[in-house]
Amino acid sequence: MSSRPLAPPVTERDHVHGSDAAEVTLIEYGDFECPYCGMAYPILKRVQERLGARLRFVFRNFPLGEIHLHAQHAAEAAVSVASRGGPAAFWAMHDLLFEHQHALDDASLAQYAASTGVDPEAVLEDLREGRYARLVRESFMGGIRSGVNGTPTLFIDGIRYDGPRDEATLVAALELVTDEAGVR
Repeated sequence: MSSRPLAPPVTERDHVHGSDAAEVTLIEYGDFECPYCGMAYPILKRVQERLGARLRFVFRNFPLGEIHLHAQHAAEAAVSVASRGGPAAFWAMHDLLFEHQHALDDASLAQYAASTGVDPEAVLEDLREGRYARLVRESFMGGIRSGVNGTPTLFIDGIRYDGPRDEATLVAALELVTDEAGVR
């Protein structure tokens, strides 16, 4: 792990899966249209399953709009769904976006929102108005301040992780942190 710290720390504005009391926190700065994030998605899901309640997973939007034309709206749609449907709806939308990276146009985003139980017309209105563009931009700028320059970028307990991204190595890195915390 490198010594580049996370800025800002995890707050109530973040998209969090797991308890604040979890032993370790894994943060991903991701882009819903990024193929590398798409490849990391099932690995991160398995890591979450393996660590269970010991892990708090945080997703932060870092849309690379210059190369991924639908990334910004996908991020804004996910935030819209979260604001209207809560954390469970956000995580359902998160999964749908990664599972359907090939279809992230606004009509598809509305369809995914509907499948989470959120009014698709309200999400489309949010996209037209740019209602959540500022929040997505704040997440992006937090990533810049933390040294994020591509996606996916991971942090373990606030420290950037640049090691291998396979399931076994990630689990070992996270368990090392939990073991160290238990020794303190």
